Amino acid sequence: MITTPVALLVLLSALMHASWNYLVKASPDRLLDTAGLAVGGSLISACLLPFVPLPAAESLPWLGVTVFIHIAYFMALIETYRHADLSIAYPLMRGTAPVLVALVAPLAGETITPGLLAGIVLIGIGITLPAWLGFRRAAVAKAGIWFACCNAVIIAAYTIVDGIGVRLSGSAASYTLWLFFLDAWGIFAIAWWQRGRAVMTHLRRRWAPALAGSVLTLGSYGIVLWAMTKASIPAVAALRETSVIFAVLLGALLLRERMGRWRAAGAVLVALGAAVIRWG
Repeated sequence: MITTPVALLVLLSALMHASWNYLVKASPDRLLDTAGLAVGGSLISACLLPFVPLPAAESLPWLGVTVFIHIAYFMALIETYRHADLSIAYPLMRGTAPVLVALVAPLAGETITPGLLAGIVLIGIGITLPAWLGFRRAAVAKAGIWFACCNAVIIAAYTIVDGIGVRLSGSAASYTLWLFFLDAWGIFAIAWWQRGRAVMTHLRRRWAPALAGSVLTLGSYGIVLWAMTKASIPAVAALRETSVIFAVLLGALLLRERMGRWRAAGAVLVALGAAVIRWG
């Protein structure tokens, strides 16, 4: 079970997460805007780091590993949105990940209760079924499915690693800020290697979206990491993926992506799964 205050904050995180994914999908240059988002998060973190304690030494190996996993996540995210709609790719990535987390969570000492498992399965089905139907109707290129599934594995990996790391760190805020401070420069290096000085020109021109995205991604993941110190990793991971409802709405309303009855039915299953996790 997850308490109501924690659940509400995770739902807020879900809305924030879907919002910054919308910014990336709607971007005229996803690589450079992702680099700007990462650099903005790093600069915000640098300003806040003097006010938090250092993470405990036990968490540092986990922090070191997750930096590279997050860099891989952002690169795969760019390729996913190059080939697929937000309302198709986002559900596949976010809906598959909590199921994978539940499968490996016992290795991290987590207990999967029948109620939690039922909620995770409902959320997974509610999220992925409409997306797979869209794929079968040729609504997305096969490459988009491939990248989305790869990213689901990456998401599951950093969820488990960060869940363990943040619990060992002694401070969710410190762990979050160091993560965002460090991983940005790998993303920036990749963008610079591919695009050179165009990176700086783009950052000067689109600093406002970069700053907005930075606040959303930093706040969203910071809430999730804090929640993992208060509740089970699989429960938080699954509840966070209710963000797919917000992503589908943003895709339909702002990107003119089609929203049919299957996506509405999927949203109902997601809501039911979230209720089972909260009260089951």
